[in-house]
Amino acid sequence: MKTKQPDKSLSCASDSEVKAPLPAGAPAAAVAAETQVWTADVIVIGLGYVGLPLSMQFASVGLRVLGLDIDPEKVRLLTEGTSYIKHIESRAVSELRRIGRLAASTDFSRVREASAVVICVPTPLGKHRDPDISYVLKTAESVAAHLAPGTLVALESTTYPGTTEGELRRVLEEGSGMTAGKDFHLAYSPEREDPGNPASKVGSVPKLVGGYTPACLEKAMKLYSRALDHLVPVASCQVAEAAKLLENIFRSVNIALVNELKVVYAAMGIDIWEVIEAAKTKPFGFMPFYPGPGLGGHCIPIDPFYLTWKAREFAQDTRFIELAGEINSAMPRYVMSRAIDALNAHGKSVNGSRVLLIGLAYKPNVDDERESPSYALMQLFAEGGAAVEYFDPYVPVIGMTREHASWAGKESVEWNRKTIESFDLVLIATAHNAIRFGDLAAWAQCIVDTRNAMSGTDTADGQVWKA
Repeated sequence: MKTKQPDKSLSCASDSEVKAPLPAGAPAAAVAAETQVWTADVIVIGLGYVGLPLSMQFASVGLRVLGLDIDPEKVRLLTEGTSYIKHIESRAVSELRRIGRLAASTDFSRVREASAVVICVPTPLGKHRDPDISYVLKTAESVAAHLAPGTLVALESTTYPGTTEGELRRVLEEGSGMTAGKDFHLAYSPEREDPGNPASKVGSVPKLVGGYTPACLEKAMKLYSRALDHLVPVASCQVAEAAKLLENIFRSVNIALVNELKVVYAAMGIDIWEVIEAAKTKPFGFMPFYPGPGLGGHCIPIDPFYLTWKAREFAQDTRFIELAGEINSAMPRYVMSRAIDALNAHGKSVNGSRVLLIGLAYKPNVDDERESPSYALMQLFAEGGAAVEYFDPYVPVIGMTREHASWAGKESVEWNRKTIESFDLVLIATAHNAIRFGDLAAWAQCIVDTRNAMSGTDTADGQVWKA
């Protein structure tokens, strides 16, 4: 791994040489005038859970960073110095704005300002689990129209091997009239974000870097070495793309394994959580993974199927990946079956019951609800005739999404005895640290626990059902 070295191809002006962005509330004319004198060293496109932390990391080492996004609300908030991501503090954003290191815009013509453009846009799945790289390609079209000679374009979005050197390169070349590796540089460096993990810092996580040509790799290494501690150059963009998929497939398959064992051991009267605790005492040859109500987030439920789709082009089957997907996708229905058993044991049915889901976010201590299995659970209960509510301190209201439009506008319930006691069943889907599970033990009639969150808490016999 390489240690970061100075990069003289990217400017790093002192504060006195950079006009700091204007404070919130500045007149529109003044803001417009400001953008005429403030130019970017690096442009990051896509200001979500990947792009914003990366932008701030580049800015923190002295580079002038312009974040581009098609969402004007994100741009407005960042311009005001406000973070819209729970685990990123507004004061950090505000300080980078104050010293003139971070700006945001919806104007893609400003791509021409910088010597490096980093693309961090979503790569979801289509209805039939086929890759949707339309966000990458549409972004590339916008970049190509304003691409200056010598510019580095680096893709960070997870995708199948061949995307960077294939589809992305072609769109950039056709739109700019230039040739990758000759007139501009092209690279792939996959993101390794782990939202909500305090041990995961952009600057310290080893960074894979693959280039279209040796010169492209050198250019990308120079960029990332300015802001990141450890770089890992690899042989090609395809190797970097494949490595990123391997990382996520590894997690998907192992989570599927413990989810399947959870069901098997439950039938035998064995607690999977106790089994894992025992097994992880082995100091070699074992890594603990934990079961849950299904997979969520922007990576693990989605990325493995990018390889499944690409493998068909080479007449290859990805049986492990597809089986893992089937097992993990079946977990909400297994949890539902356990909830039915729990209600029946209390002389109740799903139809007509009041059900409270704890945790809408897909993982603890974040506000990210993308692909959260909580939505599948809420839908199953609603279809069964239950009145469904949720509590999540990180998601106070459900926003409008294409996948879960019917739940938009629904608000988290209040956390108090009267509210919790009014539900026939409480289901723990995500165990945020901020949730007082001792209160649940005192207030809830019946608890279905998918996260082992009630372990170590005194509860009544038959009150808690593991799922």
